Amino acid sequence: MTIMETDLHKLNVTDPFLGQYQRLVREVVIPYQWDALNDRIPEADPSHAIENFRIAAGLSEGEFYGMVFQDSDVAKWLEAVAWSLCQKPDAELEKTADEVIALVAAAQCDDGYLNTYFTIKAPAERWTNLAECHELYSAGHMIEAAVAYFQATGKRSLLEVACRLADYIDNVFGPGVNQLQGYDGHPEIELALMRLFEVTQETRYRDLVNFFVEQRGTQPHFYDKEFAQRGGTWFWPNHGTAWMVNDKAYSQAHLPLSEQQSAIGHAVRFVYLMTGVAHLARLSGNERLRQDCLRLWQNMAQRQLYITGGIGSQSRGEAFSSDYDLPNDTVYAESCASIGLMMFARRMLELEGDSQYADVMERALYNTVLGGMALDGKHFFYVNPLEITPKYLKFNHIYDHIQPVRQRWFGCACCPPNIARLLTSIGHYIYTPRPDALFINLYIGNNVEIPVGDKPLRVRISGNYPWQESVEVRIDSPQPVQHTLALRLPEWCCDPQILLNGEAVQGEVRKGYMHLSRLWREGDTLSLTLPMPVHRVYGNPLVRSVAGKVAIQRGPLVYCLEEADNGEALHNVWLPKESEFRLVEGKGLFAHKVLIQAEGAKQIAAQPEQQQLWHFDTAPVTPEPHTLTFIPWFSWANRGEGEMRIWVNEG
Repeated sequence: MTIMETDLHKLNVTDPFLGQYQRLVREVVIPYQWDALNDRIPEADPSHAIENFRIAAGLSEGEFYGMVFQDSDVAKWLEAVAWSLCQKPDAELEKTADEVIALVAAAQCDDGYLNTYFTIKAPAERWTNLAECHELYSAGHMIEAAVAYFQATGKRSLLEVACRLADYIDNVFGPGVNQLQGYDGHPEIELALMRLFEVTQETRYRDLVNFFVEQRGTQPHFYDKEFAQRGGTWFWPNHGTAWMVNDKAYSQAHLPLSEQQSAIGHAVRFVYLMTGVAHLARLSGNERLRQDCLRLWQNMAQRQLYITGGIGSQSRGEAFSSDYDLPNDTVYAESCASIGLMMFARRMLELEGDSQYADVMERALYNTVLGGMALDGKHFFYVNPLEITPKYLKFNHIYDHIQPVRQRWFGCACCPPNIARLLTSIGHYIYTPRPDALFINLYIGNNVEIPVGDKPLRVRISGNYPWQESVEVRIDSPQPVQHTLALRLPEWCCDPQILLNGEAVQGEVRKGYMHLSRLWREGDTLSLTLPMPVHRVYGNPLVRSVAGKVAIQRGPLVYCLEEADNGEALHNVWLPKESEFRLVEGKGLFAHKVLIQAEGAKQIAAQPEQQQLWHFDTAPVTPEPHTLTFIPWFSWANRGEGEMRIWVNEG
């Protein structure tokens, strides 16, 4: 089924909660990240990303600095700027972006190639190490930025750069005798070329995506061939071995996609790949690829997904491990992985129209994605643990990837600009326009105009979601429009109620959406009540890390205990089964947010450091009453360093 063309990038977010985040990105994050890209942030890891482009363009002299994929930070910043300009025009910001685009164009080689690392440092080594060096990954992010900037501003300069780059890649890769029959170790070009295809309708770009997808994992293995051709060398000398080449599952290249049965390898690479595959499956009508998406989504979402919408349970390889292996304290759950998860979910919604994908998308957004950035917009998490005891981090190296507070910037800075571009582009996730219906996936306040035939369907959503249970969907169309609205019924909501113009309405519920078909007139109002009781969440018995524990969720928000409210030694805190919850209006840092309290107990021992390490027969602790305060997990670590945990002992 073809998704209707529409200008969702022109959607105006009015939401009191996520609208505030968009303002934060616009006013703080984008300027801050611009300073970071230009190495103006004191005490932060240097970037050198803009300077790399200046050197590649011949405007400066010097050496390349940074990750081999450093260009992608600039591309994601440009994409965030593009979507921000849709929300609020800013002539000065647009002028800066245009100057960056001119710099990018100047750095592009005459044949269309664009990559500052190889242009500056290793021009003779183009396309010799796809397994490790991210050339197509970096190209993909620049193509995504180009599509966004064209859609936001109508300007074609970066789009022309992207098309030249894509045309060049199409000449280099393919089934021809003189073409490379390989694919990148880090998927990204696939989803980017699909976006470029939708804008340009150039079928060669879609066909190239199909080539990359079909080649992946075939034998004889491309990574082995290129490894031999370059004399058995590898790019990352600190790794000690060519493990990134040898561990084919790390980059989802161990088998052809049709033979893969589970989410595996680097989590970001997996969801980026599957985002492109789902998009390709829909636009090419490829049923086999659709089945691949359904199968691999099911494994990931039912066996390898954290309650926070995080994916990737181990630090080695930033990767999935195995079914039901979801440790809380050593988890990786990269911010980029949850952003990629939202992207995959969005494409699955277009493919299937099933609310299970929107449920996961919402879980990732309101928890890990928001949690990846501090409330000040100037500090970021790369890794998102569900439990932390800071005093152990320095000495136990299984926690080397964990930070107890968000950082100003990173040497590998993929996450900060990724968070910025996701939050500015959130309008693309709220709705799925299809010929048969307009699917409302997220209840984020906004107004939008969707073409239905030759008429505009204007929709306005308002409310104070996710804090309050009431949402209003109002029709502002000047002319009556015959269409279907499909309202998502969230998985966490047991008794949703919907009124149309004050009267109870019954629609057909299909795949988690209530479908309401009628001639919609200006002023028609749907009033949704989505009750938000505090839920106790229990894990599958096969998840050993949560046995005997309970988590707290209200609406889409997962809550946690933090040392600032509950004291240290959170492992000694217990939540009785009979305890009732009460909602508390947050203050100060938590203003306009809802906190949760409950009466519990804390196991107390007098001078435990003076006691023996082990005790026979008699427990050395005494339970004492303790009021537990739960805060939204996305907001933890905004009050300094301290303990935190989501899963609490229950008894």
